[in-house]
Amino acid sequence: MKDKNTIIGLVLMALVFFAFSWLAPKPSETPSAEERETAVKETAAETGTDSLSATERQWLVKNIADNGVPSVTADGRHGMRVNQGDVDLTAVGDSISGTVRVKGQLLDWGKVMAADASIPAADQRAAVMAVRNISNAMGRYGRFSQFLTGTDTIVKLENDVISLQLSSHGGVPTRAELLKYDTEYSADETAKVRRRVVIFDESSNRMAFTLPLPQEISTSDLHFTPKVVNDSTVLMALYLTPDSWWGLEYTLPKGDSYVLGIRVRQHNMAQLVQSNVRNLGVNWEQDVRRQEKGRMFEERNSGLYYKYAGGSVENLSENKNDSEERQAKVRWIAFKNQFFSSVLISDRPFNTADFTSEVLKKSDYLKHLTATAVVNDYDWNAPEAAKFSYFIGPNLYPMLSHLDKSIDAGEDLNLTRLIPLGWTLFRWINTILIIPVFSFLGSFISNYGIVILLLTLFIKLILFPLTFKSFKSQAKMRVLAPDIQAINEKYPGQENAMKRQQKTMELYSKAGASPMSGCLPMLLQMPILFAMFTFFPSAIELRGKSFLWAHDLAAPDAIISWSGNIPLVTEYFGNHISLFCLLMTVVNILYTRINMQNSPSTMPGMKWMMYLMPVFFLVFFNNYAAGLSYYYFLSLLITIVQTYAFRYFIKEDKVRAEMAENAKKPRKKSGLMARLEEAQRQQQQMLREQEKRNKKR
Repeated sequence: MKDKNTIIGLVLMALVFFAFSWLAPKPSETPSAEERETAVKETAAETGTDSLSATERQWLVKNIADNGVPSVTADGRHGMRVNQGDVDLTAVGDSISGTVRVKGQLLDWGKVMAADASIPAADQRAAVMAVRNISNAMGRYGRFSQFLTGTDTIVKLENDVISLQLSSHGGVPTRAELLKYDTEYSADETAKVRRRVVIFDESSNRMAFTLPLPQEISTSDLHFTPKVVNDSTVLMALYLTPDSWWGLEYTLPKGDSYVLGIRVRQHNMAQLVQSNVRNLGVNWEQDVRRQEKGRMFEERNSGLYYKYAGGSVENLSENKNDSEERQAKVRWIAFKNQFFSSVLISDRPFNTADFTSEVLKKSDYLKHLTATAVVNDYDWNAPEAAKFSYFIGPNLYPMLSHLDKSIDAGEDLNLTRLIPLGWTLFRWINTILIIPVFSFLGSFISNYGIVILLLTLFIKLILFPLTFKSFKSQAKMRVLAPDIQAINEKYPGQENAMKRQQKTMELYSKAGASPMSGCLPMLLQMPILFAMFTFFPSAIELRGKSFLWAHDLAAPDAIISWSGNIPLVTEYFGNHISLFCLLMTVVNILYTRINMQNSPSTMPGMKWMMYLMPVFFLVFFNNYAAGLSYYYFLSLLITIVQTYAFRYFIKEDKVRAEMAENAKKPRKKSGLMARLEEAQRQQQQMLREQEKRNKKR
């Protein structure tokens, strides 16, 4: 059965084969030349080498008709012409004529399409590929495809404080150099030449606008024609027709302005662009460059900041990789490092924005920051479709505060939030008190070591009443120390703790003293100390300013350095010893000893802890700015001088006499005393009830 089925199958296959051979059309014995040429072109179209397919020719005609300019051929026919790079073609109806430049020679496009034997095959393939690329570019970029090729031209804008370079390839700033600041960081530690601060260059900063077209077109792909409007304004333009153009206009005011004005300008574009897209995209990324010697603090204070329109200032994490997608309106975006920032402020808020921050391990860079944002309501009929302010400069508080008022954004820009000045209370102290005094002193004193000295004296003068009250309270406690010791001996043991506390409080009340009266003034001084802790590392005024042995008051004043990486030690202490920090530690230990002499009741364990704290501060502050250690050093020295002065003027005999007079006066029982007595009464009541229960048992 199986063999029978096999035989039947073979017979059927043979019948199908003979039927197909009989019915198939017979080829001509010798194909004509036209048939051979057609076969060659069809084959070339399949491989994409020697010619264009019928579909590609149709698209080429359509692309030239849609994106070309009116032209008249040599024989008087009207058509549309495209002249881009090496391709110069004119479409009249369905026919295309013109030339393609290959290896410096102009090839007739008609002959290329006809596979003329006079043109080498390699040149034909090159011509077809050039036309195919132009056609594809027109299909992708439309009328803007003519700007895909060109020569990169650099235009310079400069004033007294900043020098900018603008590239015609992309039409955006590619280099920003600050003329009044030098970089403190150098990859070559032996280099002696001072270099100006370069915020970014063409390799570390990329900015582009995405045109609101049905198919996205980035300005980074286009070559602009630069036009110098005047000595402070440059127009980067794309001339689509003799009377239609789109461009980016940059204005850098003369003088000491760090703000570059950016305007999206256009003329007669609505008649050329048929688009319902209303979103102008902004794509910006930057590798934040190192500028300071110490990487730790610069890295800690570099990152991406942004402000909600009508809202607060936020930022991505500065210690790790981070990203955010914001659907709310954003007023400005900032790429910031410790002392310098690049801020893009939109006249019309960004509708959405996506941000990323990546920590870089490169020696010359800190972070890779990106921002992708969108401005809505783009109007192709508007001569000025969008407007931005691009700040590139130092994080100087008075200047950023002035920019908040000078840039008309309809709201407070809060650009000063780029400067880390601590929590709300500390920030308030810095902005209301410290910065105005510091700026005033710095306006007529060039030596910032002297400025810090005067600022320290000013702060000490303000705190003098609190310091005096604290010392006087300590004097009272020293006088009362023997009486307190007597009470402790009279009422020993845990069972007398409440009684002992009550008698001690009665003694304080009669003498007009309180253990809290010495601590409270010190606590009230703490916000100023913390405010100074945040102020000095952020004060760009100290950057590069020398004093005594410190070459830079905004960096550690290392007198001893070593190479190599010691685990934990390098991370927290650094690979150096800062002299001002060391001096601060020595004076702090001395002050601790003097302070404990004023408080003889200090427990032995607490004494050990008090001496350990200055050593802890040595480890903690060794990497901080020399200006901060110098300030604390001065502050402690002045405090020691005040202590001896107070000892001289505040005699314990007078304090004892004053306390005796206070004891004679009738005094109203304090709330604390009343609560202590009530607590004692309740405790005694509980003890009596417990004794009764024990007797019943």
